[in-house]
This record gives sequence, C-alpha cells and structure tokens, in this order.
Amino acid sequence: MAAGGTLSYLKRKVLAIQDGTYLLINAVRALFTPPRYTTDTLVQMDVIGVGSLPIVLPTGLFTGMVLALQTYRTLTRFGSATILGEAVALSVVRELGPVLTALMVVGRVSSGIASEIGSMLVSEQVDALRAMGTDPHRKLVAPRLYATLVTLPLLTILSDFIAMLGGYIISLTIAHLTTNEYWSPAYQSLDYHDVTQGLMKPVFFAFVVALVGSYFGLNTTGGTEGVGRSTTQAVVVASVAILVLDFFITLFLIGIGFA
Repeated sequence: MAAGGTLSYLKRKVLAIQDGTYLLINAVRALFTPPRYTTDTLVQMDVIGVGSLPIVLPTGLFTGMVLALQTYRTLTRFGSATILGEAVALSVVRELGPVLTALMVVGRVSSGIASEIGSMLVSEQVDALRAMGTDPHRKLVAPRLYATLVTLPLLTILSDFIAMLGGYIISLTIAHLTTNEYWSPAYQSLDYHDVTQGLMKPVFFAFVVALVGSYFGLNTTGGTEGVGRSTTQAVVVASVAILVLDFFITLFLIGIGFA
C-alpha cells in the first residue's frame, strides 16, 4: 500500500507539471496570436498594476528605511557611513526590490486570480466559455499574464525608487549625510548590469505570479471550499517558486559574469 501510495503521489506530481507546462505554452501562444482580448487586458492592468500600488509603495519605503538603518549601524563601525547610498542602491535594485515587490504582488494577485478563476470554474462559467467556443486559456489566462508582464517591472521600478527615497530619509535624519553624499554614490554605483538584472527578474516573476494563480484556479475542485484551498496553494507555491527562481537566476548571471 505504501509503495502504491507513493506511486500515485508521483503520478499526480508529474501530471501537475505536465498541466502547468501545457498552460504556459498555451498562454504564451495566446499572447502572439489572435483573437486578443484587449479590453480584458487593460482591465487586468488596472487591477494588477494600479491596485497593487497601496501595498507595493509602503513596502518599498519601509524596506529602504530599515535597510539604510541597519546598514548605517554596520558602516559606522568601519567609518564608512558615506557609502550608505551605494549600499542601499545596490541591495535594492539588484535583489530586494524585485523579490519583495513580487512577493507582495503574489499575496494579492496570485490569490485573486486563483480565487476568481476557481469561482468561475465551480459555478460552471468556464464550461460555458468552452460551450461558446471560447478558449479559457486565451480569455482568462492570457490577459492576466500579459498584464502582469507589463505592470510588475513598472511596480518594481517604483518600489526601487521609493526604497531609495526611504534610505535617503534615514541618511538625512539619522546618518546626517547631505543630499549629495547620499545620492551621488547611489547613482554612480549603479551600472548597466545592475539595472538590467533588476528589471530582468520581474519578467520571470510575472510568469510565476500569473500562471501559478491561473493553474490552481483552473484546477479547483470541491466547490467553494476548494476555492479557498486553491487560493492558499497558489500563494504558497508562487512565493516559494519566486525565491527558488531568484536563486537560480542570480546563480546563472554570476556564472556568465553578468552580475
């Protein structure tokens, strides 16, 4: 029985990977082939992008402030407080900005996508779309994926700037640095590779945010109780996937000498 249970578990996981790959291929294909649901995409841009600002901006601000505060305490031990702006800029743009922004968006967007599509599935609205000859992947998944691909990098840029602004507040009030002493090292420390790395990661994270939420939404079972379960699973899986993906992207960029 134990061996049979293990085999059944492995089969389910292999099927899940297969379904996820199939969803990814169909969603990407739908981005480049007609028909395109432009109105749905614009609505999702508003929901995902503008709707995420109230959680992304405060997260960026206080991340920059606490990062500057902790970094300043460390730098003062070595008499290097003047490089506070450089330390904050590199940490935020390379790593903290993209990852924390994605995690905040996961908590709001992946859960929302899973809940919305899951509710449509259990209420048979997805079956109604199929009956009318509409591909659910093209109608439901592709607009959300495209909207996330567009808005997540923009949210990351805003979060990076707000985080650096938070660091600037700490540099003025606690570190007692001048405006030039903070912003000049911060600006000069960032090069093409740093900015590219910081904007490359949100593109990959966007696939995780949109597709994981869509996958669990489309595989919801068990009625309204199943919707809640799918929502929780989407947030957990997407959050872990972003952290794992971030590690491998960083490892790859370091390996090719880009980071």
